[in-house]
Amino acid sequence: MRVKRGVTSHARHQKVRRQTKGYTKAHRSSVRRGRQATTKALQYAYRDRRNRKRTFRSLWNARINAAARLHGTTYSRLISSLKTADISLDRKVLAELAVNEPKAFATVVQTASKK
Repeated sequence: MRVKRGVTSHARHQKVRRQTKGYTKAHRSSVRRGRQATTKALQYAYRDRRNRKRTFRSLWNARINAAARLHGTTYSRLISSLKTADISLDRKVLAELAVNEPKAFATVVQTASKK
């Protein structure tokens, strides 16, 4: 008995078409090009999930440095004094304080510089 594969192929093609929703031209209409585009998009997504962490950390560092300089110190001196004062605030929280709570950030800087 012969095996008819039309149903399976159609299902596979539909899966590719669902994944390429929002793509343009051949990346959406052609199954072969769509599969290639989806594979590449998933590679970019994996890579950029990691790069986003790198980007945000550099942004936080820049914000902390700008706020620290308003209080007469630098980023590296502030981080060093926080470590010696045993204040464990991560850079995300420090940047948030620097932008939204300047008085709290000033208190942190003063507390760290005392010790």
